Amino acid sequence: MKEQKELLEAIQKKNTIDEIQEYIKKVIELRGFSNQKVQDKMLLLFEETGELAKAIRKTLPEASIDYDKIEDYTEIEEEIADVFIVLVSICNKLNINLYEAFKNKEEKNVERKWKIIEE
Repeated sequence: MKEQKELLEAIQKKNTIDEIQEYIKKVIELRGFSNQKVQDKMLLLFEETGELAKAIRKTLPEASIDYDKIEDYTEIEEEIADVFIVLVSICNKLNINLYEAFKNKEEKNVERKWKIIEE
């Protein structure tokens, strides 16, 4: 636990995506999840994405939610962080550099023609 806390304290706003990806790799190992298969991490990503959707729904006045259980719903920021952590752990498992993947994809995206949809 102490090592995880020290790793977290070293993370700052100025850290690069590579540094954050390395941090997540280390804490996943410390927490004992590094042997999980990619398909298990994908299921976890779907679960966390569902929890994010639920957290967003609770903020929408028109959404039908169980108000008796609203305290059980987590905050949107927590769920976004969970999705990010699991996504990065999948990248680590597949030896994908998230920064490079992002950069390469955006290089393709800037060449695309985007249709703006008016609300």
